[in-house]
Amino acid sequence: MKVIINGANGKLGRAVAECAKGDITPVAGVDVINNEERSFPVYGSLSEIKEKADVIIDCSSHCAARDLLKSAETMSVPAVIATTGHTEEEKALIAEASRNQPIFMSANMSLGINLLAELSQTAAELLYKSFDVEIVESHHNEKADAPSGTALMLADAIKSKLPGTYVNVYDRTKEKIPREKTEIGIHSVRGGTIFGEHEIIFAGRGEVVRLSHSALSRSVFAEGILAAALFMQGKPAGFYNMKDLIKSVT
Repeated sequence: MKVIINGANGKLGRAVAECAKGDITPVAGVDVINNEERSFPVYGSLSEIKEKADVIIDCSSHCAARDLLKSAETMSVPAVIATTGHTEEEKALIAEASRNQPIFMSANMSLGINLLAELSQTAAELLYKSFDVEIVESHHNEKADAPSGTALMLADAIKSKLPGTYVNVYDRTKEKIPREKTEIGIHSVRGGTIFGEHEIIFAGRGEVVRLSHSALSRSVFAEGILAAALFMQGKPAGFYNMKDLIKSVT
């Protein structure tokens, strides 16, 4: 399988290229910064690519969504979107494009994180009546978006199993009032070179249940991205995510 990596010279793009082995070959990359030698050509924009590929992998920025979707459509190949921080407008563009194109998108490409999401749903169903839910996420000091897309994904997974309407709360410094039962607090830590840590806290009377995941290397995400690329090869138009990938291998 031949892949194009958008954001090839970023941290995640480099990790994807390094993990690509065996049946997966990067044939081209795209990056606004191109100051290093690679085993494949790196262009300044998607429109410059001459090579043929089977899948486009996006490791760049949510801002590239429109160009990425256009290029995937022009090349008639699936797109694997591994970026986070998309605006509502960008999410709508992706959803609309998936009606005519095969698109894979997940806020986190780690198998462990997606298992954590499922475990959190089970815990939420059992504990919500008497436990409060809080999420703490930690990342390196260069991560721009906060909270992380993964934290939002976990919150959405939990809310999908709860009755009524629950809301995400990101800042409790402005209002000096007790916590509402229907809140899910989300807290962001940024520092050093932390790859990614997520903890879900279920706090009840006299006891606390904690579910957590720590990524020790970017290769965890890179391998998940490449597994998604393999999964998407030859897929019909539609929107796919990690649940679809996990079902295909279990």
